[in-house]
Amino acid sequence: MTELKRTPLYEVYKNYGAKTIDFGGWDLPVQFSSIKAEHEAVRHHAGLFDVSHMGEVEVLGEGSLAFLQKIATNDVSLLKDGGAQYTAMCYEDGGTVDDLLIYKKADNNYLLVINASNIEKDVEWLCSHVFGDVTVRNISNEIAQLALQGPLADKILQSLTDTDLSEIKFFKFKDAVKVAGVNSLVSRTGYTGEDGFEIYCASEDAKLLWVKILEAGKEDGVLPCGLGARDTLRFEANLPLYGQELSKDITPIEAGIGFAVKPNKEADFIGKAVLKEQKEKGPERKLVGIELIDKGIPRHGYEVFVDGEQIGFVTTGTQSPTLKKNIGVALLKADFTDLGTEVEVQIRKKRLKAVVVATPFYKRQK
Repeated sequence: MTELKRTPLYEVYKNYGAKTIDFGGWDLPVQFSSIKAEHEAVRHHAGLFDVSHMGEVEVLGEGSLAFLQKIATNDVSLLKDGGAQYTAMCYEDGGTVDDLLIYKKADNNYLLVINASNIEKDVEWLCSHVFGDVTVRNISNEIAQLALQGPLADKILQSLTDTDLSEIKFFKFKDAVKVAGVNSLVSRTGYTGEDGFEIYCASEDAKLLWVKILEAGKEDGVLPCGLGARDTLRFEANLPLYGQELSKDITPIEAGIGFAVKPNKEADFIGKAVLKEQKEKGPERKLVGIELIDKGIPRHGYEVFVDGEQIGFVTTGTQSPTLKKNIGVALLKADFTDLGTEVEVQIRKKRLKAVVVATPFYKRQK
């Protein structure tokens, strides 16, 4: 049996009552208190997540921009120093290698943040497509990442730094920020649908940062949060999860992240022809929201039908903690994706009625 990987914070989990599970080969907390309590803390106060399992890759050298333009679907040339960009890497057939963030630190100096389950595959993919003066270095083991998310995240983090966080706008970052004395890269990004920050530091500093943030936010109701709440939060905000909404068999256009695909950028990129056609003509399948009319919860992999014909499947589904409704996201044939379309979800031996609804299910008030 392969030993599970652990983040630098594993040893402190038990101090906060963590219940851990195997998540893609990592021993990670699914919850500390309860998924519902943690979910609500992020929606109303703040929550702190250990996301140190995510991968970090440096891309350096004078050929960096040309290389990233080749492997990324978005237009990396639009990035300015201190900016972050959401993008995807695709195969020639348009299927998704991964979705990721690109941070531009300076000309010829980029940081890529990739999904934990894809680290080895992504690094191999990147290295196999390198050309010109480019160095690709996997620094995942050197970096820890914490995510402080929620309406009070700004207030809590500001109490631990002299840097004016109001200057860090959405999808921007500052490097060499001292947070509780720890040298950090602070990015106003997240995976919950709320305002908040993702904080990168050296692995050996993660424990101190974790403790200090929870202490600083105690009176404001901050909670340590696990994977369970991370999933329900991102799902309500309609943020895709690789392996469910995105995969080698699902393109970014099908998954509804066409905004991160720029087929008209001057540079050629892998998968461009297929994605350009899908964007212009519309894909044959689309991700849509569904809400159960009958009593039941749609789960990942459940089949969806209309008039006895299977038209797709559920990628994610749950009872929404915020909306108190049984909802899901499903990849369906395009002909059945109009709002209000009635469908049936196969749940065990029954086909239960559902209807196509608008997404995101939840959008925070500005």
